[in-house]
Amino acid sequence: MNLRPERVAQFMRREIAEILEHRLSDPRLNGLVVSVTDVEVTRDLSSAKVYVSVLETGETRARALEALRSAVGFIRHLLSTRLELREVPELHFLHDGSIERGARVEELLRKLQRGDAVPDDDTP
Repeated sequence: MNLRPERVAQFMRREIAEILEHRLSDPRLNGLVVSVTDVEVTRDLSSAKVYVSVLETGETRARALEALRSAVGFIRHLLSTRLELREVPELHFLHDGSIERGARVEELLRKLQRGDAVPDDDTP
């Protein structure tokens, strides 16, 4: 089993999070909490899916993802100085809704614990 893509993914997750927090200044991201939740790198290290959580909904989330996608070149350039790879993987930013789903489950569990009614189909 080749652990290299997993190690590269872990390193990229840390570095991209640091870049988003300290180096990227896009007005579409001002005041937003954007967290890198996971990175999946292909075996040949040519491509990486970067999963991010944006704690906003609708158009604000869409603008944040658009900002990240438009900054791919800048982020890859910064990664190239940090990664010891011949080529930096292509980056694809995707929304990860797991944090929102987890918060929703917690909310439903709190309602159940208090004895509140929970509708059968209570989707947001």
